[in-house]
Amino acid sequence: MVSRGYAIFDTAIGRCGIIWSGSGIVAVQLPEAREIDTRRRIFAVHPEAREQLPSGNAELAIEGIVALLQGGDPDFSEVSLDAGRVPGFHRRVYEATCAIPRGETRTYHEIARALGVSGAAHSVAQAISKNPYLLIVPCHRVLEAGNYTDRLSPYGGVISKRRLLALEGAHPIASKTLFEVLLPVAPPRAPS
Repeated sequence: MVSRGYAIFDTAIGRCGIIWSGSGIVAVQLPEAREIDTRRRIFAVHPEAREQLPSGNAELAIEGIVALLQGGDPDFSEVSLDAGRVPGFHRRVYEATCAIPRGETRTYHEIARALGVSGAAHSVAQAISKNPYLLIVPCHRVLEAGNYTDRLSPYGGVISKRRLLALEGAHPIASKTLFEVLLPVAPPRAPS
């Protein structure tokens, strides 16, 4: 018996990958520029996984991911996740992230406050950046302060948070440039 399986599947944004174990979904891989690169990313992170037909749980996740990327609002509550290697704090962050409604966003600070650890925004950002369950745990809905988008986790492929949020009808601000970080732009003055 193979301990982990994976499958590549078609979506509106390209060919995604999903990795699972007997306990649940291990990771979701969004498309890279080429399918071979998506497969390489899966092999690099999960060399023990073997391509096979999706389990029932993986099929349920695939159906939801396909629907979400077509603009739908799927319910992932029945999808089991394999959180065996996920730290406890990250699990709490992912649970809070799953409570964010479609088309809405929260900041790292807001998630930290919701978890009762208001000074832990950096730790929340770290957990979000390591989210292996892309789309199932909608980390694209958690942004830095100011509603700026930033990159997805290593499983994000070439798809941006901004693009995923646009599919949901949210319109965040593009990532800050280094210039904007070093020299914040002053708000326009009101006419006199």
